[in-house]
Amino acid sequence: MGPEELEKKVGKGEVAPLYFIYGDEEFLVERAVQRLLERIVSPDFRDFNFSVFYGKEVKVEQIIDSAMTLPMFAQRRVILVKRGDELPAEAFEQLAAYLQNPASESCIVFQAVKADQRRKFFQELKKGNYLVEIKRMRDEQLPAFVRQEAERLGKRIDPAAAEMLVYYSGNNLRELVAQLEKLASYSGDQSLISMDDVRAMASDTKIDNAFELADALGRRDLDKAMRQLQTVLRDADAPYMLIGALARHFRQLCIIRDLLQKRVANEEIGRRAKVNPYFLKGLVEQARNFSPVEFFGIFERLHQADLDLKSGGRQQTVLEMVVFSICSR
Repeated sequence: MGPEELEKKVGKGEVAPLYFIYGDEEFLVERAVQRLLERIVSPDFRDFNFSVFYGKEVKVEQIIDSAMTLPMFAQRRVILVKRGDELPAEAFEQLAAYLQNPASESCIVFQAVKADQRRKFFQELKKGNYLVEIKRMRDEQLPAFVRQEAERLGKRIDPAAAEMLVYYSGNNLRELVAQLEKLASYSGDQSLISMDDVRAMASDTKIDNAFELADALGRRDLDKAMRQLQTVLRDADAPYMLIGALARHFRQLCIIRDLLQKRVANEEIGRRAKVNPYFLKGLVEQARNFSPVEFFGIFERLHQADLDLKSGGRQQTVLEMVVFSICSR
């Protein structure tokens, strides 16, 4: 089951005794869990009927005992188990037994990254339609996601502005939503968020620096890229966001380069590569700066840089090597 089906069922009052909500997009998993809790836990009596446990710290008996306790002044008791995939194997066996006769007045919600569907517990969840998978969004889905989020905030956003925001922020959904919320506030009484709004906001934030660096790398302008990198490095968190933004940028350039080789017209390139016309000319120019085989080396370098950063490599050294390798011919 997907998050949309979950919301639809719960909206109709169909609440299951247990849900296992999982996926590697942490932001979307958290949001799905939060929306579910808002629907099924009364805020007036939350102190009496809501418990939170953590997979590594809790014993399965505590979860089941809590679920078997009758709710107070409410229709149901809710138990949230964060990092639910960290429970030991024997815990899942006990939970599979619990599923045969679950408490009707309780709902256990597991929040996790993965689900081992070889286990009996998860097979039973799938049968009962209690397993909720949140899939990571593909890059081409992000502009539509931005437009939906804008509507949630009571705004509309120009399609090109949505593309620009995605370009600036990369595929970090938490960052995208945070920047969109700033934009909604920045635009005031205006119902439409424009490209000028995005530009104005980006000029004061780290996302503009990431965009400028990607642009300099695409043009193989070493001097500008190195200057922009030093600006990026002033923000301790930016390097981790930067790798994803650069990978997305060069994936688009790779697609465009392939279409150029096939002599596809620019308008058709924009459609196939899902590039807004506002950005197309600049990206086509950048794509011509690289041979098809060079893209493989760039993706390998970005992947290695990501591993190096996560293993504690010195940020400046790692990223300078990325810049030099991309800009050199």
